[in-house]
Amino acid sequence: MVTLLQGRRTSEGPGASGRDGVRVAGRTLRPTPVFDTYWRFAAARQAVYEARLAGGPGPWTGDPILCRYRFTNCYRAADRVSQVLIGDVIYDGEQEWEEIFFRTLLFKIFNKESTWRLLTGALGELRWNGYDQRAFDQVLSRAFAAGERLYSAAYIVPPPQLGEERKHRNHLRLLEMMMTSGAPEKILAAPTLRDAYEVLLAYPAIGPFLAYQFVIDLNYAAAMPFSEMDFVVAGPGARDGIRKCFGPAADGIEAEVIRYMADTQDEHFARLGLPFRGLRGRPLQLIDCQNLFCEVDKYARVAHPEVAGISGRSRIKQTYRSSAAPVPAWFPPKWGINEAC
Repeated sequence: MVTLLQGRRTSEGPGASGRDGVRVAGRTLRPTPVFDTYWRFAAARQAVYEARLAGGPGPWTGDPILCRYRFTNCYRAADRVSQVLIGDVIYDGEQEWEEIFFRTLLFKIFNKESTWRLLTGALGELRWNGYDQRAFDQVLSRAFAAGERLYSAAYIVPPPQLGEERKHRNHLRLLEMMMTSGAPEKILAAPTLRDAYEVLLAYPAIGPFLAYQFVIDLNYAAAMPFSEMDFVVAGPGARDGIRKCFGPAADGIEAEVIRYMADTQDEHFARLGLPFRGLRGRPLQLIDCQNLFCEVDKYARVAHPEVAGISGRSRIKQTYRSSAAPVPAWFPPKWGINEAC
């Protein structure tokens, strides 16, 4: 059992007292108390994940905030939706790159497992070769008319204005535009993760945060050769968390701050006396540190209500609901951690 705010305190190192600064991108940043909470949260949340994975009985933490509210895992790839994407979408089905790209973007546009199951249940294997927009639209339109939610509330996927009345039809048109304009080939030929991101960013209604999330999803596939340490884009929630950890001095250098966190994680876990073994030995990557800033922003609304972010949000919307469902844990084989069970 883990209690988040009982980590060993020390007067040494950045974030312990606020007197010592950290140098990032040529600036001296003065950590707030939320900085140490970032590391304590990461250790406690990962301990909860590991305890659930081991099948131990709950509750898995003594922290009242973690018990009451819902937070994502430390590792993005360990979250339920990512697990469905990796195991049931990317690595299940035809492994031709064009088909993987099509399945991945189709899944991520809605980002909802039930929508994927709806489509596969009605249409069978979902393939670009033989794609029929009318068939997809009929399935989705019927579900929408019946009051079913097609989209996840995790983050907003704005609809492009491509001449259709319904949001899902415009998104299908966007996916068709990507496929017919050579997006899969351009991304596979990109020399860096950033270049692949730029390909996605060029399409309508795909902004920087969404393009980054999509390229990370595509990079789970075996054909994509990039490291998750190559490149990062801070989303709105991460910028809020960074502001709470470092104040306004970090504005404009959020990507560099995220890299600082990834590069110094071992130092800070050790400084605070926090056990953290990573994901079967895999350290936190840039995408994970970015996500952790989002989660710590939420956590701090209760733990540190006096520390201001950017959005001004003061409540956590999603409460925790216990589930007896088994915790899946299968990751891109190229990471080499599935054998470390």
